[in-house]
Amino acid sequence: MSTQTEPHPKAKKKSTKDLLHSRMALAMMFFVNGVIFANWASRIPAVQDRIGLTERTLGLALLGVSVGVVLALPLAGGLIARYSSRTITTLGGLGFVAVLPFLGFANSFWGLWATLFVFGVSTSLMDVSMNAQAVEVEQRHDKPIMSSFHAAFSIGFAVGGGMGAAFAGLGVVPLIHFAIVSSVLFIIALVASRKLVDVPGEQGTDSPAFTLPPRSLWLLGVVAFCAAIGEGAMADWSVLYLEQIVGVGAGLAGLGLTAFSLMMTVGRLAGDSLTARFDPVGVVRLGGGLAAGGMGLALLVPSYIAAMSGFALVGLGIATVIPLAFSSAGRREGLSSGRGIAGVATIAYSGFLAGPPVIGLLAEATSLRLALGVVLALFVLMAATAGAVRRPA
Repeated sequence: MSTQTEPHPKAKKKSTKDLLHSRMALAMMFFVNGVIFANWASRIPAVQDRIGLTERTLGLALLGVSVGVVLALPLAGGLIARYSSRTITTLGGLGFVAVLPFLGFANSFWGLWATLFVFGVSTSLMDVSMNAQAVEVEQRHDKPIMSSFHAAFSIGFAVGGGMGAAFAGLGVVPLIHFAIVSSVLFIIALVASRKLVDVPGEQGTDSPAFTLPPRSLWLLGVVAFCAAIGEGAMADWSVLYLEQIVGVGAGLAGLGLTAFSLMMTVGRLAGDSLTARFDPVGVVRLGGGLAAGGMGLALLVPSYIAAMSGFALVGLGIATVIPLAFSSAGRREGLSSGRGIAGVATIAYSGFLAGPPVIGLLAEATSLRLALGVVLALFVLMAATAGAVRRPA
């Protein structure tokens, strides 16, 4: 007679319940990340006026975020391996929320730059570690759910933008605005962090704290790089394209970015179902085709309706690419999930940060339409290299 016994029904039910709580808690961390980013972005003009920065000095100050992000990415994998993704998600998330009020308190160029540097470091650590958590939760669910977490970020970004607009409309100064938002989100993040998952074997690994992306991740990084440049290009140049090339007013031009962001959110909400039904490689190839077609439509038919439709297709096309790339990176043989994701993120975010300025230089040397044509070519490259997102067995 077998000595094995069936698990108690309540124990099994509790395990499923705990897994659901972990998924909801992690989605909330992604949401908090998006809300914080958007609240800051919405008040940049007010901070600029308060400190008295020119366009040039503001641009230099904003480099503090980029420097912090880039320097922290190669450290993130090592820190996760030593202290666990749960710990780094918690510390990075709480730090990211806590630094927001200091952006409203800064009263000089260097004070703002230093604060933005810490802002960049904390969001970089939070980003990599919560994606490592997402890989673990996805594996425990045994079905694709990565896109839903990134959808939570997109929803948070939209909510944060609305909050920023409301505080600005009420005439609330950035310091008070940021302090209110930070206080609420700090509590939410602290509560959510208690339900994050512990990953066996992740903590205590004796490995280098600082590493560059291994060669095995380079092609996967190229896929994410192409998507990240597309996202950065839409964020920084879509409004200007509609104003300068299509010739519409600022109000209508702003809707181009809205169309892109809305369809990206829709794509991420549908991404898990698509990935479960179809192969991830096919999803990325389809996305690359949609993004390239959308960009081509916007560039070749410079009318308002065509450009809006094109930007919407770009958002839909690249929506699932980075979530799928991170999911694949977190499952690489011989690499911890934190190191895999940190490696791909290092390549991808270098495109997100460097892409828009390079597009600006190309636009100045040629034209904005030709410069954005480079982004179209990268979308084609993304579709061609989609095989890199195939998940290891």
